[in-house]
Parts: sequence; C-alpha cells; structure tokens
Amino acid sequence: MKKLFLIAFIGLALVGCDNKKGAFLEIVESQNDVPTGVNKLVKILKEKGLTHFQTIDHAQNAKNADMRLKPETVVVFGNPKMGTLLMQCNPSMGLDLPLRILFFTDYEGKTTITYTNPEYWSLKHNIKDKKCLGIIKKAHIAMQNLAQEAAKK
Repeated sequence: MKKLFLIAFIGLALVGCDNKKGAFLEIVESQNDVPTGVNKLVKILKEKGLTHFQTIDHAQNAKNADMRLKPETVVVFGNPKMGTLLMQCNPSMGLDLPLRILFFTDYEGKTTITYTNPEYWSLKHNIKDKKCLGIIKKAHIAMQNLAQEAAKK
C-alpha cells in the first residue's frame, strides 16, 4: 500500500495537477511592481465588497530577521459567506481559506501574481457535491479576474 501511495504521489508531483482541472498554481505576469500591484488589489477587494484580512510583506519580515528577500507579499482576503459554504462542504477547506494571492519579483526583475487554482480544492478536499463544485468554479473565475485586474497598469 505504501508503494502504491508513493508511486501515485511521485506521479502527481511530476505532472502537477495535469487533468481537466488545470495546474495547482496559476501565474499572471504583472505590469506593476509588488507594492503597486498589492495596493491595486486591496483597492479592488474593497470595491467588490470582499474582506481584506491581512497583507504579509515577506521581504520586510526577512529584513527584520537580518536577511534579504526579493519583494514578496501575500494578500489574504475572502468572502466569508462563500468560505462558510465551502467549509460546510468539507471542514478541511479551512486549510485553504481565506484566499491568498502572492505578488513577487524574481531575480530578473519580473513581477508575477500567483494563486492556488481553486478547482484543485475539489481534489485536495474530495469535494463532489455539485453546489460546492459550482462555488469553487465561481471562486476560480473571481481569482482569475482579481489577478488580471491587479496586473494591469
């Protein structure tokens, strides 16, 4: 049994989530630097009536620990009604909620926006209920739109 699990795990690691659901992570190239993109996203969240829980500046935290890190910030946000419905589908959804979007600049100076593809949750949390799958699909569309809007100048 352990060998079967190990083979399945290695297979998933090699192909990612290469099925109808797409990749585990989705990446959008940004036309903004990290602070501009983060500020833009926070503004969009407020305009859309979403809850902005926290912004975590990993680079500043690294600096506080006398270390260096390229600009890297996570914005934590959500829609408590949607999140509650998803946690009612499976309480383990609480591990992936609230939502998070990561902004970072790589060593070539390119800024990207990264988030977990919400459709991956159906696999990770074994969600099969059609209502719950519909919520996840809407979350995926919302995350795509938020990332694309925050990426624009």
